[in-house]
Amino acid sequence: MNYQHKGLSQGRWKQMSFLDQMANIGSEVERALKWKEKGNNSYSMNAFERALELLDLTLDSVNTFPRRKEVARVREALVDYFFGTNQFKSSPESWRSYFWHFNYAARKNH
Repeated sequence: MNYQHKGLSQGRWKQMSFLDQMANIGSEVERALKWKEKGNNSYSMNAFERALELLDLTLDSVNTFPRRKEVARVREALVDYFFGTNQFKSSPESWRSYFWHFNYAARKNH
């Protein structure tokens, strides 16, 4: 696979806490949402693909079932929001709210 986050894919990602991983994924999702709102689908899709890459790296690094399940559901819902029929009724606000909590917790721990 051709990773956009080459340093992270070579093991650095697994050294990060789950909160930091999710906060970083949230940053890419935020970029994808902002570019989508500005009408720049190309930039939005690039950020979305980076978010998917980070989600996949997270799936490879978490070792508890509840976390794997949560990350897999987030991935499923994000793909549905950006490419599907939005059957989960996601909105930019719901994504921002979801990832905001990880960002807050990650910053609080540093």
